[in-house]
Amino acid sequence: MDPTESNSNLCDHFLISMPHLKDRFFEQSLTYICEHNEQGAMGLIVNRPMDLSFKEILGHLEISIEPLHDGQRQIYAGGPVQVERGFILHSPTEHLWNSSYAVTERLQLTTSVDILRAIAEGWGPEHYLITLGYAGWGAGQLEQEILHNSWLSCPADLDILFATESQQRLGAAAGKLGVNLDLLTAESGHA
Repeated sequence: MDPTESNSNLCDHFLISMPHLKDRFFEQSLTYICEHNEQGAMGLIVNRPMDLSFKEILGHLEISIEPLHDGQRQIYAGGPVQVERGFILHSPTEHLWNSSYAVTERLQLTTSVDILRAIAEGWGPEHYLITLGYAGWGAGQLEQEILHNSWLSCPADLDILFATESQQRLGAAAGKLGVNLDLLTAESGHA
């Protein structure tokens, strides 16, 4: 069997970057995998806040924000692909959005503006995270990177996604595996 082939599906898992991963987009990143199949994988980096607020995004889209909404929620750099496009990872709602995909029964991914209007008006999903761009891997690419120890993976945790400060998410996810990333080194040694 080809080592890049895997029966494990990493959908609804976190990818935890290892300290030796030196890529400007993925270094010290925590990525939530939204889709993983034989064609490849798609995910959102969830711990890279941008210097851009929800209110600023709404201003670019000419959507007004309700006075009770603070508009300061952070926007995240979701990855190097389609960086001009917004992706909203959110808890399910009874409302059907124009462009939505059920990742699992507990999370959906929406890319249409109607959900941003709903959030601005105060009736959108209870929990949500907004990114610009996404991370993508071709067929077998992610599996190969895992074999080269670029990533650890663990089942996703909604508390880490929605209730943990962005700078603490990577360490919290690694902690689910009993790993302290501060104790790992990017340098290899010789015995």
